[in-house]
Amino acid sequence: MTDFFQVATATETREAALALAEHLVGARLAGNAQVIGPVTSVFWHLGQQGTGEEWRLLLYTTAGRYAELEAALLDRHPWDNPQVTATPIVAGSTACLGWLREAVADAPDQ
Repeated sequence: MTDFFQVATATETREAALALAEHLVGARLAGNAQVIGPVTSVFWHLGQQGTGEEWRLLLYTTAGRYAELEAALLDRHPWDNPQVTATPIVAGSTACLGWLREAVADAPDQ
């Protein structure tokens, strides 16, 4: 199993995606986040096919912080059943992955 994940979700607005990103990075559950959009999504929901504009949110974390990140994301997400998927990062620069590990380490006692 990999030590690092790229976690994806989407929101209806840029502001909602940015609020999630700021909370999760601020809590050190993600080392960084990218808000991308708008994107057009085609989906099947509540028995109908739909199309809508969304803002994609990508978060970067470690396997050890993933469960906490998922719980916090689901708790704060504006949708009842949002997409939350984690894709393993199978390779990356040593410096970048080292930075990511440090960025999501538990905050030191203050």
